[in-house]
Amino acid sequence: MKNDLSPQDIAQYRQNGFLVIEDFLSPEELIFWRTALEEAVEKRNGNKMPDRKEVYGKGDDADKSYYDNVFDQLINLWQDNEKIKQIMLDERLGKMAAQLADVDGIRIWHDQALIKKPWANPTSWHLDTPYWSFSDKRALSIWVALDDATYENGCLFFIPGSYHQTTFENPGIGKNMGAIFTTYPQFKTSKAVAAPMKAGSCSFHNGLTIHGAHANMTPGYRRAMTCAYMPDGNTYNGIQNILSDEVASNMQIGDLLNNDDINPLIYSQRK
Repeated sequence: MKNDLSPQDIAQYRQNGFLVIEDFLSPEELIFWRTALEEAVEKRNGNKMPDRKEVYGKGDDADKSYYDNVFDQLINLWQDNEKIKQIMLDERLGKMAAQLADVDGIRIWHDQALIKKPWANPTSWHLDTPYWSFSDKRALSIWVALDDATYENGCLFFIPGSYHQTTFENPGIGKNMGAIFTTYPQFKTSKAVAAPMKAGSCSFHNGLTIHGAHANMTPGYRRAMTCAYMPDGNTYNGIQNILSDEVASNMQIGDLLNNDDINPLIYSQRK
């Protein structure tokens, strides 16, 4: 794993809100991640979460049909697959996230497999953090390409520097690629940066960086394994997101999100 970040890497991330790392995984690690994902997906049998099929509402049947063909989304695979758990709880990943975010400790918010099937719809411009149960401008994600992510099959795009001006207002992910610019019109004329990646490469991006992905215009799959990271010390903001009904019903706004069974601390400078 290419887990050593240079001062230039960190500076680039903090300026642009994203960073691409080529050949992040070794060939052997890539095989292990792919095998882990295949096993985890088979075990889930279509369920998004370990305990339920749906996480977010999808609106009417027409909307559901559209969004179901954006990607298959499987969340918190670390909770029911030992290989994914080994991958996600790796302290090296937590340290990288902490260095980029400039925080002392990092918890997993959730992992997710994002699988664009053949001929999948595009992923519209969106933000991540406004969906989550905490509000922190430093939150970020890693996105690891398990297949080549190309212009043709759905590589990521970012709007550089956008996270410096976006907020926790959530425009959502709609069918209209440009809908986000109703909320953030200052970026409507911004130049997007494409991030094609070879399998085994990765990117990090801030949860308030505007990003999206192409449609899959090929008969093949575009698989990615991702993980959202929460700086340690965050508190509940009232949005349920991935929290179970039982957990959410027992939480008050302002409660610490420090349950290691749900959001494990994978890196801390204070250890």
